[in-house]
Amino acid sequence: FYWSINIGAVFSLLAVAFVQQNISFLAGYLIPVACLALALLIFLLATPTFVTKPLQGQPGLCHDQAGPADLRLHPAGGHGDQVRSGGGGLTHRWEAGDPLPNSGAQPGAPSPEEDLANFQALARILPVMLTFIPYWMVYFQMQSTYYLQGLHFHIPSIFRHSQDRASTLQGYTFPDAWLLLANVVVLLASVSLKDHVIVPFLAKRRLLPSALKQMALGMFFGLASVLTAGIPERERLRYVRRNQTVLRLVGKDRYLAATPPVWWQVPQYLLVGIGELFASIPGLEFAYAEAPKSMKGAIVGLFFFISGVGSLLGSGLLTLLSLPPHGWTRCPEDYGDIDSCRMDNYIFLLAGIQAVACLLFTWISRRYQSPKGLEGWKSSRHP
Repeated sequence: FYWSINIGAVFSLLAVAFVQQNISFLAGYLIPVACLALALLIFLLATPTFVTKPLQGQPGLCHDQAGPADLRLHPAGGHGDQVRSGGGGLTHRWEAGDPLPNSGAQPGAPSPEEDLANFQALARILPVMLTFIPYWMVYFQMQSTYYLQGLHFHIPSIFRHSQDRASTLQGYTFPDAWLLLANVVVLLASVSLKDHVIVPFLAKRRLLPSALKQMALGMFFGLASVLTAGIPERERLRYVRRNQTVLRLVGKDRYLAATPPVWWQVPQYLLVGIGELFASIPGLEFAYAEAPKSMKGAIVGLFFFISGVGSLLGSGLLTLLSLPPHGWTRCPEDYGDIDSCRMDNYIFLLAGIQAVACLLFTWISRRYQSPKGLEGWKSSRHP
Protein backbone atom coordinates (compact mmCIF):
# COMPACT_ATOMS: atom_id res chain seq x y z
CA PHE A 1 0.00 0.00 0.00
CA TYR A 2 2.67 2.50 1.00
CA TRP A 3 4.95 1.35 -1.80
CA SER A 4 2.29 2.06 -4.42
CA ILE A 5 1.63 5.50 -2.96
CA ASN A 6 5.27 6.52 -2.84
CA ILE A 7 6.21 5.12 -6.24
CA GLY A 8 3.49 7.37 -7.64
CA ALA A 9 4.90 10.23 -5.57
CA VAL A 10 8.37 9.70 -7.06
CA PHE A 11 7.00 10.01 -10.60
CA SER A 12 4.92 13.04 -9.63
CA LEU A 13 7.82 14.83 -7.98
CA LEU A 14 10.41 14.05 -10.63
CA ALA A 15 8.34 14.67 -13.75
CA VAL A 16 5.36 16.82 -12.82
CA ALA A 17 7.22 19.24 -10.53
CA PHE A 18 10.00 19.70 -13.09
CA VAL A 19 7.52 20.46 -15.89
CA GLN A 20 5.51 22.83 -13.70
CA GLN A 21 8.49 24.88 -12.54
CA ASN A 22 10.50 24.94 -15.77
CA ILE A 23 7.97 24.65 -18.62
CA SER A 24 4.33 25.30 -17.77
CA PHE A 25 2.00 24.72 -14.86
CA LEU A 26 -0.78 23.85 -17.30
CA ALA A 27 1.33 21.14 -18.92
CA GLY A 28 2.36 19.92 -15.48
CA TYR A 29 -1.26 19.55 -14.35
CA LEU A 30 -2.25 17.75 -17.56
CA ILE A 31 0.14 14.90 -16.69
CA PRO A 32 -1.71 13.77 -13.51
CA VAL A 33 -5.06 14.29 -15.27
CA ALA A 34 -3.98 11.85 -17.98
CA CYS A 35 -2.67 9.42 -15.35
CA LEU A 36 -5.97 9.54 -13.44
CA ALA A 37 -7.93 8.89 -16.62
CA LEU A 38 -5.70 5.92 -17.42
CA ALA A 39 -6.06 4.58 -13.86
CA LEU A 40 -9.85 4.88 -14.04
CA LEU A 41 -9.90 3.01 -17.35
CA ILE A 42 -7.72 0.20 -15.95
CA PHE A 43 -9.89 0.01 -12.83
CA LEU A 44 -13.09 -0.32 -14.86
CA LEU A 45 -11.62 -2.92 -17.20
CA ALA A 46 -10.32 -4.98 -14.28
CA THR A 47 -13.57 -4.87 -12.30
CA PRO A 48 -14.73 -8.37 -13.40
CA THR A 49 -11.58 -9.90 -11.90
CA PHE A 50 -12.01 -8.34 -8.44
CA VAL A 51 -12.75 -10.66 -5.54
CA THR A 52 -15.55 -9.35 -3.33
CA LYS A 53 -17.07 -10.69 -0.14
CA PRO A 54 -20.73 -10.40 0.90
CA LEU A 55 -21.63 -8.00 3.67
CA GLN A 56 -21.79 -9.50 7.14
CA GLY A 57 -24.04 -6.98 8.80
CA GLN A 58 -23.24 -3.64 10.33
CA PRO A 59 -22.44 -2.83 13.95
CA GLY A 60 -24.97 -0.80 15.84
CA LEU A 61 -28.00 -2.01 13.86
CA CYS A 62 -30.77 -3.63 15.84
CA HIS A 63 -32.05 -7.04 14.95
CA ASP A 64 -35.29 -7.62 13.07
CA GLN A 65 -38.19 -6.41 15.13
CA ALA A 66 -41.40 -8.41 15.17
CA GLY A 67 -43.92 -6.75 12.89
CA PRO A 68 -47.55 -6.06 13.88
CA ALA A 69 -48.79 -8.71 11.46
CA ASP A 70 -46.61 -11.36 13.07
CA LEU A 71 -46.89 -10.49 16.73
CA ARG A 72 -49.69 -9.12 18.88
CA LEU A 73 -50.08 -8.65 22.60
CA HIS A 74 -53.19 -10.27 24.01
CA PRO A 75 -55.71 -7.73 25.28
CA ALA A 76 -55.72 -7.07 28.99
CA GLY A 77 -57.64 -9.50 31.11
CA GLY A 78 -55.40 -12.11 32.53
CA HIS A 79 -53.13 -12.68 29.54
CA GLY A 80 -51.72 -9.20 29.03
CA ASP A 81 -48.17 -10.48 29.15
CA GLN A 82 -48.70 -13.43 26.85
CA VAL A 83 -48.07 -13.48 23.12
CA ARG A 84 -50.39 -14.55 20.35
CA SER A 85 -49.08 -15.49 16.97
CA GLY A 86 -50.62 -14.20 13.76
CA GLY A 87 -52.76 -17.36 13.61
CA GLY A 88 -54.41 -16.55 16.93
CA GLY A 89 -52.95 -19.39 18.96
CA LEU A 90 -51.61 -18.65 22.41
CA THR A 91 -47.87 -19.31 22.60
CA HIS A 92 -45.78 -18.71 25.73
CA ARG A 93 -45.71 -16.29 28.62
CA TRP A 94 -43.26 -13.43 27.96
CA GLU A 95 -41.07 -12.27 30.81
CA ALA A 96 -38.98 -9.10 31.04
CA GLY A 97 -35.53 -9.75 29.72
CA ASP A 98 -36.66 -12.49 27.33
CA PRO A 99 -35.74 -12.00 23.68
CA LEU A 100 -38.50 -10.70 21.47
CA PRO A 101 -40.38 -13.47 19.67
CA ASN A 102 -39.47 -13.83 16.01
CA SER A 103 -36.62 -11.36 16.56
CA GLY A 104 -33.95 -13.58 15.12
CA ALA A 105 -30.82 -11.77 14.01
CA GLN A 106 -30.02 -11.23 10.39
CA PRO A 107 -27.35 -13.59 9.07
CA GLY A 108 -24.00 -12.16 10.04
CA ALA A 109 -25.45 -9.29 12.07
CA PRO A 110 -23.80 -8.69 15.45
CA SER A 111 -25.62 -9.44 18.67
CA PRO A 112 -26.28 -6.71 21.26
CA GLU A 113 -23.29 -8.02 23.21
CA GLU A 114 -21.12 -7.61 20.12
CA ASP A 115 -22.48 -4.10 19.59
CA LEU A 116 -21.50 -3.23 23.16
CA ALA A 117 -18.04 -4.74 22.69
CA ASN A 118 -17.62 -2.76 19.46
CA PHE A 119 -18.54 0.46 21.25
CA GLN A 120 -16.07 -0.29 24.05
CA ALA A 121 -13.33 -1.00 21.50
CA LEU A 122 -14.06 2.31 19.77
CA ALA A 123 -13.91 4.11 23.14
CA ARG A 124 -10.45 2.59 23.72
CA ILE A 125 -9.08 3.38 20.27
CA LEU A 126 -10.50 6.90 19.88
CA PRO A 127 -8.20 8.67 22.42
CA VAL A 128 -5.17 7.19 20.67
CA MET A 129 -6.47 8.44 17.33
CA LEU A 130 -7.25 11.93 18.59
CA THR A 131 -3.71 12.49 19.86
CA PHE A 132 -2.57 11.95 16.26
CA ILE A 133 -4.18 15.23 15.16
CA PRO A 134 -1.15 17.42 16.10
CA TYR A 135 1.14 14.93 14.34
CA TRP A 136 -0.85 15.37 11.12
CA MET A 137 -0.74 19.13 11.59
CA VAL A 138 3.06 18.86 11.52
CA TYR A 139 3.15 16.27 8.73
CA PHE A 140 1.17 18.36 6.26
CA GLN A 141 3.54 21.30 6.70
CA MET A 142 5.69 19.36 4.24
CA GLN A 143 3.35 20.34 1.40
CA SER A 144 2.63 23.87 2.65
CA THR A 145 4.97 25.92 4.84
CA TYR A 146 8.02 23.73 4.16
CA TYR A 147 7.51 24.23 0.43
CA LEU A 148 6.87 27.97 0.85
CA GLN A 149 10.01 28.20 2.96
CA GLY A 150 12.01 26.47 0.21
CA LEU A 151 10.91 29.06 -2.34
CA HIS A 152 12.72 31.68 -0.25
CA PHE A 153 16.05 29.85 -0.17
CA HIS A 154 18.52 30.02 -3.03
CA ILE A 155 17.97 27.16 -5.50
CA PRO A 156 20.90 26.43 -7.83
CA SER A 157 20.56 25.82 -11.56
CA ILE A 158 20.70 22.17 -12.60
CA PHE A 159 22.28 22.63 -15.99
CA ARG A 160 25.15 24.95 -16.74
CA HIS A 161 25.35 26.08 -20.35
CA SER A 162 28.04 27.66 -22.43
CA GLN A 163 27.71 31.37 -23.10
CA ASP A 164 28.84 31.04 -26.74
CA ARG A 165 26.14 28.64 -27.92
CA ALA A 166 22.47 28.14 -27.38
CA SER A 167 21.31 25.33 -25.15
CA THR A 168 17.87 23.80 -24.78
CA LEU A 169 18.64 23.19 -21.10
CA GLN A 170 19.55 26.73 -20.16
CA GLY A 171 17.67 28.26 -17.29
CA TYR A 172 16.31 24.99 -15.92
CA THR A 173 16.30 25.14 -12.14
CA PHE A 174 16.05 22.64 -9.33
CA PRO A 175 12.35 22.29 -8.41
CA ASP A 176 11.86 22.99 -4.74
CA ALA A 177 9.27 20.19 -4.63
CA TRP A 178 12.11 17.73 -5.29
CA LEU A 179 13.04 18.11 -1.63
CA LEU A 180 9.97 15.99 -0.86
CA LEU A 181 11.92 13.16 -2.49
CA ALA A 182 13.92 12.98 0.75
CA ASN A 183 10.72 11.90 2.49
CA VAL A 184 9.70 9.51 -0.29
CA VAL A 185 13.13 7.90 -0.67
CA VAL A 186 13.33 7.32 3.09
CA LEU A 187 10.01 5.48 2.97
CA LEU A 188 10.82 3.41 -0.12
CA ALA A 189 14.18 2.34 1.29
CA SER A 190 13.21 1.86 4.91
CA VAL A 191 9.82 0.12 4.63
CA SER A 192 11.37 -2.98 3.06
CA LEU A 193 14.40 -2.77 5.34
CA LYS A 194 12.15 -2.56 8.38
CA ASP A 195 9.77 -5.35 7.31
CA HIS A 196 12.36 -7.85 6.07
CA VAL A 197 15.42 -7.14 8.23
CA ILE A 198 14.81 -5.06 11.34
CA VAL A 199 11.44 -6.50 12.44
CA PRO A 200 12.47 -10.20 12.06
CA PHE A 201 15.77 -9.47 13.83
CA LEU A 202 14.06 -7.81 16.81
CA ALA A 203 11.18 -10.31 16.90
CA LYS A 204 13.57 -13.24 17.07
CA ARG A 205 15.17 -11.67 20.15
CA ARG A 206 11.82 -10.58 21.61
CA LEU A 207 12.87 -6.94 21.43
CA LEU A 208 10.26 -5.79 18.94
CA PRO A 209 8.48 -2.69 20.30
CA SER A 210 4.72 -2.58 20.20
CA ALA A 211 2.85 -0.54 17.61
CA LEU A 212 2.10 2.10 20.25
CA LYS A 213 5.80 2.49 21.10
CA GLN A 214 6.66 2.80 17.42
CA MET A 215 3.94 5.43 17.03
CA ALA A 216 5.33 7.39 19.98
CA LEU A 217 8.80 7.27 18.42
CA GLY A 218 7.38 8.52 15.12
CA MET A 219 5.66 11.42 16.85
CA PHE A 220 8.95 12.47 18.44
CA PHE A 221 10.59 12.37 15.00
CA GLY A 222 7.79 14.65 13.79
CA LEU A 223 8.59 17.01 16.66
CA ALA A 224 12.27 16.95 15.67
CA SER A 225 11.30 17.76 12.08
CA VAL A 226 9.31 20.87 12.92
CA LEU A 227 12.03 22.08 15.31
CA THR A 228 14.59 21.54 12.57
CA ALA A 229 12.40 23.60 10.22
CA GLY A 230 12.09 26.49 12.66
CA ILE A 231 15.83 26.99 13.15
CA PRO A 232 16.70 27.54 9.44
CA GLU A 233 13.66 29.79 9.05
CA ARG A 234 14.84 32.07 11.86
CA GLU A 235 18.33 32.11 10.35
CA ARG A 236 16.89 32.83 6.89
CA LEU A 237 15.13 35.91 8.23
CA ARG A 238 18.46 37.20 9.56
CA TYR A 239 19.90 36.97 6.04
CA VAL A 240 16.89 38.87 4.69
CA ARG A 241 17.29 41.67 7.23
CA ARG A 242 20.95 42.03 6.18
CA ASN A 243 19.84 42.22 2.53
CA GLN A 244 21.75 39.05 1.67
CA THR A 245 19.18 38.02 -0.92
CA VAL A 246 18.85 36.98 -4.55
CA LEU A 247 15.92 37.31 -6.94
CA ARG A 248 14.30 34.02 -7.96
CA LEU A 249 11.91 33.39 -10.82
CA VAL A 250 9.54 30.42 -10.46
CA GLY A 251 7.15 30.25 -13.39
CA LYS A 252 5.89 33.82 -13.67
CA ASP A 253 6.36 34.65 -9.98
CA ARG A 254 9.39 36.38 -8.50
CA TYR A 255 10.64 35.64 -5.00
CA LEU A 256 13.26 37.44 -2.94
CA ALA A 257 15.26 34.51 -1.58
CA ALA A 258 17.97 34.37 1.07
CA THR A 259 21.42 33.37 -0.16
CA PRO A 260 21.74 30.10 1.85
CA PRO A 261 21.05 27.05 -0.33
CA VAL A 262 17.82 25.12 -0.21
CA TRP A 263 19.76 22.08 1.06
CA TRP A 264 19.27 23.52 4.55
CA GLN A 265 15.80 21.98 4.41
CA VAL A 266 16.93 18.40 3.77
CA PRO A 267 17.10 17.39 7.49
CA GLN A 268 13.50 18.42 8.18
CA TYR A 269 12.25 16.39 5.20
CA LEU A 270 14.30 13.37 6.27
CA LEU A 271 12.99 13.57 9.82
CA VAL A 272 9.36 13.83 8.75
CA GLY A 273 9.91 10.79 6.52
CA ILE A 274 11.33 8.77 9.40
CA GLY A 275 8.43 9.96 11.54
CA GLU A 276 5.96 8.68 8.94
CA LEU A 277 7.72 5.31 8.95
CA PHE A 278 7.21 4.92 12.71
CA ALA A 279 3.96 6.83 13.24
CA SER A 280 1.74 6.65 10.19
CA ILE A 281 2.42 3.08 9.04
CA PRO A 282 2.21 1.45 12.52
CA GLY A 283 -0.76 3.74 13.23
CA LEU A 284 -2.65 2.32 10.27
CA GLU A 285 -1.69 -1.22 11.31
CA PHE A 286 -2.78 -0.47 14.89
CA ALA A 287 -6.15 0.86 13.74
CA TYR A 288 -6.84 -2.22 11.63
CA ALA A 289 -5.54 -4.76 14.16
CA GLU A 290 -7.33 -3.33 17.20
CA ALA A 291 -10.66 -2.74 15.49
CA PRO A 292 -13.37 -5.39 15.92
CA LYS A 293 -13.99 -7.49 12.83
CA SER A 294 -17.24 -5.72 11.97
CA MET A 295 -15.69 -2.25 12.41
CA LYS A 296 -12.33 -2.54 10.66
CA GLY A 297 -13.44 -0.47 7.69
CA ALA A 298 -14.95 2.21 9.93
CA ILE A 299 -11.86 2.48 12.15
CA VAL A 300 -9.46 2.67 9.20
CA GLY A 301 -11.72 5.32 7.69
CA LEU A 302 -11.57 7.19 11.01
CA PHE A 303 -7.77 7.04 10.87
CA PHE A 304 -7.70 8.80 7.49
CA PHE A 305 -10.46 11.19 8.57
CA ILE A 306 -8.32 12.32 11.50
CA SER A 307 -5.40 12.94 9.14
CA GLY A 308 -7.68 15.27 7.19
CA VAL A 309 -8.73 17.00 10.41
CA GLY A 310 -5.05 17.60 11.23
CA SER A 311 -4.44 19.13 7.81
CA LEU A 312 -7.51 21.35 8.17
CA LEU A 313 -6.54 22.53 11.67
CA GLY A 314 -2.99 23.30 10.54
CA SER A 315 -4.32 25.47 7.71
CA GLY A 316 -6.85 27.04 10.06
CA LEU A 317 -4.18 27.93 12.59
CA LEU A 318 -2.06 29.50 9.83
CA THR A 319 -5.06 31.54 8.68
CA LEU A 320 -5.87 32.59 12.25
CA LEU A 321 -2.33 33.84 12.76
CA SER A 322 -2.54 35.89 9.56
CA LEU A 323 -5.36 38.07 10.88
CA PRO A 324 -4.67 41.77 11.51
CA PRO A 325 -3.27 43.68 13.17
CA HIS A 326 -0.31 41.70 14.51
CA GLY A 327 -0.64 38.17 13.17
CA TRP A 328 2.67 36.36 12.91
CA THR A 329 1.99 35.22 9.35
CA ARG A 330 0.22 38.39 8.18
CA CYS A 331 1.67 39.53 4.84
CA PRO A 332 -0.74 42.16 3.47
CA GLU A 333 1.41 43.03 0.45
CA ASP A 334 1.82 39.47 -0.81
CA TYR A 335 0.50 36.35 0.91
CA GLY A 336 3.29 34.26 -0.61
CA ASP A 337 6.03 36.62 0.58
CA ILE A 338 7.13 35.40 4.01
CA ASP A 339 10.12 37.75 4.32
CA SER A 340 8.02 40.27 6.26
CA CYS A 341 6.30 37.61 8.38
CA ARG A 342 7.31 35.59 11.43
CA MET A 343 6.62 32.13 10.10
CA ASP A 344 9.33 30.88 12.45
CA ASN A 345 7.01 31.68 15.38
CA TYR A 346 4.22 29.68 13.73
CA ILE A 347 6.57 26.73 13.23
CA PHE A 348 7.74 26.83 16.86
CA LEU A 349 4.11 27.06 18.00
CA LEU A 350 3.44 23.85 16.07
CA ALA A 351 6.45 22.34 17.81
CA GLY A 352 4.96 23.23 21.19
CA ILE A 353 1.61 21.69 20.26
CA GLN A 354 3.34 18.55 19.02
CA ALA A 355 5.44 18.32 22.19
CA VAL A 356 2.28 18.37 24.32
CA ALA A 357 0.73 15.75 22.03
CA CYS A 358 3.80 13.53 22.38
CA LEU A 359 3.56 13.62 26.17
CA LEU A 360 -0.20 13.02 26.09
CA PHE A 361 0.19 10.13 23.64
CA THR A 362 2.87 8.56 25.84
CA TRP A 363 0.58 8.81 28.86
CA ILE A 364 -2.40 7.32 27.00
CA SER A 365 -0.41 4.52 25.37
CA ARG A 366 1.01 3.41 28.74
CA ARG A 367 -2.54 2.90 29.99
CA TYR A 368 -3.97 1.35 26.86
CA GLN A 369 -4.80 -2.33 27.02
CA SER A 370 -5.53 -4.23 23.86
CA PRO A 371 -8.95 -5.91 23.75
CA LYS A 372 -7.11 -9.10 22.83
CA GLY A 373 -5.70 -9.08 26.34
CA LEU A 374 -7.40 -7.75 29.43
CA GLU A 375 -10.34 -5.55 28.61
CA GLY A 376 -10.34 -1.83 29.14
CA TRP A 377 -7.84 0.65 30.39
CA LYS A 378 -5.32 -0.02 33.11
CA SER A 379 -6.24 1.76 36.25
CA SER A 380 -3.54 3.97 37.69
CA ARG A 381 -4.38 2.47 41.06
CA HIS A 382 -4.09 -1.07 39.74
CA PRO A 383 -1.14 -1.12 37.29
